[in-house]
Amino acid sequence: MRDGDRRRDRWFPYAVIAVLLVTLAAGTARNLDRNPQPRLVSDGSPAGARALHAGSSLEASDELVQHALADLDGLTLPGGVTLAGRDGPWRYVWPRDASFVAAARCAVGQYDKAFDVLTFLNGVRPRSGQWEARYTETGAPVHDGRAVQLDGSGWVLWATWFCRAGGQYWDMVRESADQIVAELAPDGLPAPSSDYWERHEKELTLGTVAPLLTGLRSAVQVATELQRPAEAARWRTAFETLSEATDRVFGPDYPRTPAQATSFVEPGVQPISVGGGRDAIVTVLGPPFAPARPVVSTAIDSAHAVLTQPNGGVTPGEDWRADGVSWTPQTALFALSAAARGDHATANNLLDWLADHRTTTGALPEKVNRDLEPAGEAPLAWTAALVVLTSTALHGSLPIPG
Repeated sequence: MRDGDRRRDRWFPYAVIAVLLVTLAAGTARNLDRNPQPRLVSDGSPAGARALHAGSSLEASDELVQHALADLDGLTLPGGVTLAGRDGPWRYVWPRDASFVAAARCAVGQYDKAFDVLTFLNGVRPRSGQWEARYTETGAPVHDGRAVQLDGSGWVLWATWFCRAGGQYWDMVRESADQIVAELAPDGLPAPSSDYWERHEKELTLGTVAPLLTGLRSAVQVATELQRPAEAARWRTAFETLSEATDRVFGPDYPRTPAQATSFVEPGVQPISVGGGRDAIVTVLGPPFAPARPVVSTAIDSAHAVLTQPNGGVTPGEDWRADGVSWTPQTALFALSAAARGDHATANNLLDWLADHRTTTGALPEKVNRDLEPAGEAPLAWTAALVVLTSTALHGSLPIPG
């Protein structure tokens, strides 16, 4: 071999590595350019930061939760209008966010405030058809191009059951549950629908299916407690159909969309789904939204590991934009799931992370960016409600439908 060939062989691997590093750096730069650092829109109310909340069953020493409740008060207008946030595109009522706020209120004994929220939802409920993505302060649907969201039917049913208010809001329960039943196709699943990712979906997502399962579980409980056997039987049949279809199509890993394939290694080894992407909404398949199942707990823990960002929080999904930003509602969902399943260490660690990344006024923001700075809107109602529910689960327990 000639000396020139030897020299080329020595430097060639380093040249390849250098090219790869340059390519990686360029790709990272392009990704950061496409996904710039989000910044804080609002840092919350200074007045709310100074006040501990009265009228709840929580201990005054739980400052994070007390502040979350105070911020929920600040986001609640007369008539039970519960805003997702105070500013711009957040200043609307999402059935999902409002449902979680109602449940959080009931969890700490604030039933009058919870019923105000449910009364507003009852006033804007669709007499036939799906819930709109969001509503104005006056109760009008927001027509901004967003599709209706079928998951709203499930969330409202769960909150109504959670607050033991099925008799007071029976028409809302019946109409929402029957709408879910009407959506199920012969294969046992609904059609694709927009969900909490707030985008048009061409495939059915777990973000739609999981809340519907919780909603039907809750509706069966309400009907049974109110001695409505016909409705209870109809909704139980629909639940069993949807549950079996969900396990068949999404199991065993329960990704965001049905897996393209399933890998079977050998008899006795748990099969693994290929494709579909992890989604934080897998938490809704387990406590406190459904009884615990080992296969679901495994899927939740696996999703948490995959979706944890370098900054310590959680991204909504594996196929979410790769910007290194954590979202506090999804982080809090994993905290709630851990607390309800008895994993208090994980729940407390996630609550500590949320507490450490609040705004200067103490409000919980929508996001935490790559520089560990609060970002997006603050306070955010969904995150605040989830923190309250998580704390309640840590200090006692939460009811589970079914």
